[in-house]
Amino acid sequence: MSINYIPRRFTVVRDKELCIKCGGCVNQCSNECHYLADDGKTVLVNSQECVACHRCVDLCPTGALRIEKYVCDYRDNANWTPQYQQEICRQANTGSTLLSAMGNPKPYPIYWDKILLNASQVTNPSIDPLREPMEIRTILGRKPEKITVEKKGKSITKMPPQVVLETPIMFSAMSFGSISLNAQKSLAMAAKELGTLFNTGEGGLHPDLEPYTDCAVVQVASGRFGVHKDYLNNSKFVEIKIGQGAKPGIGGHLPGEKVNVEVSNARMIPQGSDAISPAPHHDIYSIEDLRQLIWSLKQATHGEKPVSVKIAAVHNIAAIASGVARAGADIVVIDGFRGGTGAAPTRIRDNVGIPIELALAAADQRLRDEGIRSEVSLVAAGSFRCSSDIVKAIALGADACYIASAPLIAIGCHMCQTCNTGKCNWGIATQRPELTKRLNPEIAHKRVINLVNAWNHEIKEIMGGMGINSVDSLRGNRLMLRGIGLTEKELEILGIKHAGE
Repeated sequence: MSINYIPRRFTVVRDKELCIKCGGCVNQCSNECHYLADDGKTVLVNSQECVACHRCVDLCPTGALRIEKYVCDYRDNANWTPQYQQEICRQANTGSTLLSAMGNPKPYPIYWDKILLNASQVTNPSIDPLREPMEIRTILGRKPEKITVEKKGKSITKMPPQVVLETPIMFSAMSFGSISLNAQKSLAMAAKELGTLFNTGEGGLHPDLEPYTDCAVVQVASGRFGVHKDYLNNSKFVEIKIGQGAKPGIGGHLPGEKVNVEVSNARMIPQGSDAISPAPHHDIYSIEDLRQLIWSLKQATHGEKPVSVKIAAVHNIAAIASGVARAGADIVVIDGFRGGTGAAPTRIRDNVGIPIELALAAADQRLRDEGIRSEVSLVAAGSFRCSSDIVKAIALGADACYIASAPLIAIGCHMCQTCNTGKCNWGIATQRPELTKRLNPEIAHKRVINLVNAWNHEIKEIMGGMGINSVDSLRGNRLMLRGIGLTEKELEILGIKHAGE
């Protein structure tokens, strides 16, 4: 008998008095935690396979199920914690790199929670967003150095290509392959109705998404999956993916078992083959090379679309952002280390990169110091959990924010962090037909719309309380921020004062 060195993480508890043996949990669990006994009637459970997705709990008609953390005490050791011991055993079993999904779960400081917002009172009265106009419309793209106006007041300056958003919130890159078509379609439908954009990620564009190309951001990554002239032109802007917050410095890997016929066609790769993105773009080894690719993409889109460059938040982010701006990018996207992902090596996800709050503040200040802030828009990404996080990011210098995990949670994601297995019970991070059909885009996109509309309303309320009536007045306005529980160095990098000052 082989020894199982890794205890289970959760226990599925079934109330036998409430259970009506309907078998719904058996049909709903893709991890095969629930199964029928040999008599075909008795429902049994294998808690070893449970990932706490709560599908069985939420759909049990009698509320007979609950998920509990399995407590298995180890000898106390602050260094050799149970997590490290179990991970060593997993690698001893497989000889493989540890893979994880979603964002960094470690208890590093969350600076949003240590930044407070100012409010107006007497000398600068607040604004009532219900009775007075509040402008949250955002325009992304390079701005001209100056505007020439004719005598009648009409501008005659030729503007670079711009993108108008009705909200400073966009949906971040999640490729078809890493998530299901129904999940991507839900975001596309929501983006169109909200007047914002969704990002296709590096998975190409599925034909079913063609009605939504007027609200799509298409990505050019190192693997060049699905990239062709029509793909580039069926978009609002083109994004070059250099790095990703969850895995800076490395490429991507979509397992062959997730590459079905539709994914194969969208990515232009053989069915069943692994989709491997190299760590670097093999035509970019300098800022000059990046400038060449930006120029080429602008030529391919007839100069009608902005080109953005997505980079991971790392320690020298300010210099990198400056170089990207000088290379001709219209938009710089900075992705912090708490950003989600479909799959990443655990050690890289949990230990590489820096928080988006510090990276954003440093990059914005560097561009201002160099006098080139107006030449580029800044988009922040990396785990925005609520509307106040968005407001704080804009005050630190962002023009807009990408969100991804939040809308996925809105449509069913329970953060079980097993996206890389392809067994998502909620039909989100999977390509299995019996699972993807569980997500109805007609229902899901309305939930995303509700979420963003709620955030928009809260953003207006917060801005009104500040005495600010437009996003333009909030952007980079760090006087409206105060830190609490932060060191002098942290306050210096963030460019804000301490609470009470």
